[in-house]
Amino acid sequence: MLVSDFHYDLPPELIAQEPLADRAASRLLHLDRATGVLADRGFRDLPALLRPTDLVVFNNTRVFPARLYGRRAGLRAQPLSPRNPASRDFLRGRVEVLLTSPACHPEERRDEGSAVLDDEGKTAPAGNPLVWHALVRPGRKLGVGERLFFGDHDELQAEILARGDFGERILRFQPVPDLFTLLERLGHVPLPPYIARPDQPADRERYQTVYASARGSVAAPTAGLHFTPEILAEMKSRGIEAAEITLHVGLGTFQPLHVERVEEHTMHREWFQIAPAAAQAIERARQAGRRIVAVGTTTVRTLEYAAAQSCDGRIVPLSGASDLFIYPGFRFRVVGALLTNFHLPQSTLLMLVSAFAGREPILAAYQHAVKERYRFYSYGDCMLIE
Repeated sequence: MLVSDFHYDLPPELIAQEPLADRAASRLLHLDRATGVLADRGFRDLPALLRPTDLVVFNNTRVFPARLYGRRAGLRAQPLSPRNPASRDFLRGRVEVLLTSPACHPEERRDEGSAVLDDEGKTAPAGNPLVWHALVRPGRKLGVGERLFFGDHDELQAEILARGDFGERILRFQPVPDLFTLLERLGHVPLPPYIARPDQPADRERYQTVYASARGSVAAPTAGLHFTPEILAEMKSRGIEAAEITLHVGLGTFQPLHVERVEEHTMHREWFQIAPAAAQAIERARQAGRRIVAVGTTTVRTLEYAAAQSCDGRIVPLSGASDLFIYPGFRFRVVGALLTNFHLPQSTLLMLVSAFAGREPILAAYQHAVKERYRFYSYGDCMLIE
């Protein structure tokens, strides 16, 4: 199966650059998998489209300001020479870092990489990992041993420990009392590169679901961005049950494929957790034959990975790192319906929805969405696939 089989043409003007003022004002393209029939609806129709017996599962991960701008050791920001047009996006000595995941997740185990210091300079309980996987710019110039400084007074410092594939680095931050407090102050919302503008203060709230609670993602689970407290309340009033799992979005979700054949791609691992209450609700619905509706592809991958860990597909409390890659031919064991945004051409996310509904029906739905001028990607419209 070729990656190019999942290509479609998208006019650039359909890539949403700003969120709608009203989250629930998004459009919803309804796809019936059994018939291939498409219907143009609004997101506010979702509660009526769901069944009273459905269990809707959300990813409650919370985005943190994972993009940092800083400088290299010994170099202060200076104007670029016009002879170096390849680096016009940067001041001389300036660096950009996108943190993608902790090298050791604090919920998994504690080690030197996850230790922090308390106000008295003593080792404190883990919870702010100091060793991170990251993408850096300018990548070619930043080698192992390089020191990076962030903040007007160099409040945050890091050293590059190792190189990875496709521009990835491993960074170790100097111990600080609370790394995430500094990131909240110094970091920027990690908007995806197809949003061609700097992040704005409003993005801190808008590039976040209304039910986000578990900090750790570097990208939003965008299917959830359409929900409002009112929509959630209406679902509840209709008897629709809800459960929350966690998957912290990292490179596994948004890293492009660098191979020609789909089967040769390897997913990055992403940390997830299914708490006991959620596992019980999901398994209860599964045993009763009720439909499980996943909000977003990250929820799908979490549920299907968990099911694959048991011989009978049973969902039990579980946490760890998932590298499940779902593409056509995959057998779904848990998810019966999917709410999802529109995804980039030739992406693993487009392959996942194609596995769920069929490649040809999905590409036909995308052609319809382009023709009808739907808004695409993170701040765009959505699909309900049943």
